[in-house]
Amino acid sequence: MKRLANLTMVGIFLFGCLLPVFAQDTLDANGAEAKKVDFKKLKSPVPYTAKSIKRGKMWYTRECTSCHGPNGKALIDIIADATDLTNTKMWYSGSTEGEIFRSIRDGAGVAMPPYKSKIRKEEDLWHLVNFVRSLWPKAQRPKLVEDKSKSTESKTGEPSSNAGEDDHE
Repeated sequence: MKRLANLTMVGIFLFGCLLPVFAQDTLDANGAEAKKVDFKKLKSPVPYTAKSIKRGKMWYTRECTSCHGPNGKALIDIIADATDLTNTKMWYSGSTEGEIFRSIRDGAGVAMPPYKSKIRKEEDLWHLVNFVRSLWPKAQRPKLVEDKSKSTESKTGEPSSNAGEDDHE
């Protein structure tokens, strides 16, 4: 009887510990039920522009270079086995824009922590996604969208930054 009571207590403890892990996809920040998101199909609300890539590079430099390196190739000596961001064939967590967003926001694998508490604006997470995609080989990158913002145009109407245009390889 005592053994059954102990097993019951262990079961209750484990259920209490694991419930938040399994429920996190179905509960929003207020604990209310939220719909599940298919991140593979999720599209960025932030256009792939030179301005967005530049903003994403700022976040990348601040938060990501220590593991992924300045060029995204992760060829530096680190404790964890960081992903080479320039080779999508080696990615474990998916390479669609929604999957990249999820990996950055929620963490990926054992070694990559979630960045939702460090990069609090969802828009900035999407800028980072755009920068990561700019590291891909030129043929795999999305088509750069013209930035309509006047703050990024020169007097000739050309974008003031060529981010995303040059080859990172």
